[in-house]
Amino acid sequence: MEFRKKTIRDVEVAGKVVLVRVDYNVPMKDGRVAEDMRIRASLPTLNYLMENGAKKIILISHLGRPDGEVKPEFSLGPVAGQLASLLPEKNVDFVDETVGDKVKEAVENMPEGGILMLENLRFSPAEEEDSDEFAHQIVDATGAELFVQDGFAVIHRAHASTDAIAKILPAVAGFLVEKEVSSLEGAINDPEHPLLVIIGGAKVEDKAPMIEKFLPIADMIAVGGKIAADGYKTTDEKVYVAEDFIENEEGAKLDIGENSAARIVEMIHDAKTIVWNGTLGMVEDERYAQSSLAIATAIGMADAMTIVGGGDTTGFVESVLKEEPHLTFSLVSTGGGASLELLSGKELPGLEVLRNR
Repeated sequence: MEFRKKTIRDVEVAGKVVLVRVDYNVPMKDGRVAEDMRIRASLPTLNYLMENGAKKIILISHLGRPDGEVKPEFSLGPVAGQLASLLPEKNVDFVDETVGDKVKEAVENMPEGGILMLENLRFSPAEEEDSDEFAHQIVDATGAELFVQDGFAVIHRAHASTDAIAKILPAVAGFLVEKEVSSLEGAINDPEHPLLVIIGGAKVEDKAPMIEKFLPIADMIAVGGKIAADGYKTTDEKVYVAEDFIENEEGAKLDIGENSAARIVEMIHDAKTIVWNGTLGMVEDERYAQSSLAIATAIGMADAMTIVGGGDTTGFVESVLKEEPHLTFSLVSTGGGASLELLSGKELPGLEVLRNR
């Protein structure tokens, strides 16, 4: 499906200072990056900018929830180090400020074609307040001439780095945002049939809008996870709700059972487009991850357009791919809330503010 916003292909990047909003909100352990999927997902955009002569590339992101305070455990310094290891032949630097003279000096000292990562945006409460002043301070300190939105996981938020900055500078999408939005909108607006939607997770209030959005267009909808365990009801014949469950010693239903999993796997075999959002059991305990593993394996081997979304689901699939790298997925979305909101038919502020084609 054609992407409706301008991308970095549609503008001149040569000789320009480019400000890129990435999403490097990655899992950390003992001060190190534990999983770098989101960093790797940004590389096509960064490589394009470098290969096409961008003068300087400034990266902005958040990490964790520091609640507007400077908290060293949420510093992006280690993340910059991980990016540098993925781009060993490039100059990648870090500055522990987001605005002000220290940033301005760091930008001035950058070599042409280099990359500079600024400190955690959310160390300032102005980020989540969508502050115009904060956005202007970032632009002034960096000397940016072009804004590239490539943080898909945050474009459902109206923050300074997703909304206000895009109103100051010419604003276009990076390749990750283009890929994610095109794939997800294509699943809604122009899917190849049969279309199967698999929905799990814990909160029916989060997933009900997605079910309603897909009811008119999906051929099959399978509901598992805690939603099914809590007794989700529907009268629509195209919706299958898991019927058997695996319980713990206290009788809590923590995974769907073998019969329900087998039924969903059969649906996968028949589908040409598959959208999966929400794990089907409590996957952090491998005893209750078996149905999700069976579904992930079947989707990864399917001859279909396959889209995986949702934070827990994405993380689970990434862990499966480490053990079974032969599995393939068309899109493993980096955005949990963003993908859910897009699939539920909601507008994404950080997308709508970008320039139209």
